[in-house]
Amino acid sequence: MDKLILYDIDGTLISAGGAGARSLNRAFHSLFGVEEAFRTISMAGKTDPQIMREGLKLHRLDHLDGNVDKMIEQYLFFLRKEIENPMRHIMPGIQESLDLFGSKGMTIGLLTGNLEKGAEIKLGPFGILDYFNSGAFGSDHEDRDKLLPIAIEKYKKQGLDFSPKDCYIIGDTPRDVQCARIHGAYCIAVATGPYSVDDLRNTDADIVFETLEDVEECYRFIVNK
Repeated sequence: MDKLILYDIDGTLISAGGAGARSLNRAFHSLFGVEEAFRTISMAGKTDPQIMREGLKLHRLDHLDGNVDKMIEQYLFFLRKEIENPMRHIMPGIQESLDLFGSKGMTIGLLTGNLEKGAEIKLGPFGILDYFNSGAFGSDHEDRDKLLPIAIEKYKKQGLDFSPKDCYIIGDTPRDVQCARIHGAYCIAVATGPYSVDDLRNTDADIVFETLEDVEECYRFIVNK
């Protein structure tokens, strides 16, 4: 079936139990001596490099002289430690949706603000990384709105030719919705992150779910579009 399903990670596939934010704060402290540097920065739906750059600007540190690269290195170092926490969990309905979509011949990938290596670290403990053979990441482009064409191009190199109207982005924030709709792709919004069902219904999402536990309805939406 010529459908490309692209999942966001944090708040959609999994909760990392706060590992990402803690790792960012630890990285910033280790490099610049500032504690809780990101406490006032909203992270939902942003790419990792974007968040790092905002933190550097907030604390009046140069964001153009290699500090972002230094942050990335330290962030990944701490993320490998922080992901090992008892609060991490997979979101309801995710395993079932991955199994169903895969069994129906759909192509499953990632579209996330996470660095590609960070995505691997976060998904590794849940045993679902092998479902995703490609995608687009914050390490591909700092602007989330640029990621869908990047994902499509990566699949084209694998011999899979998708247009935006073949793509379904599953995410938990208005930024996920926006990065789909500006290209004419579909967006399935799930209220498993920081935004409520009502919040997400006030976006341009094509359909909104409380969780993906109603995977059959989600599947029907996809095949009927």
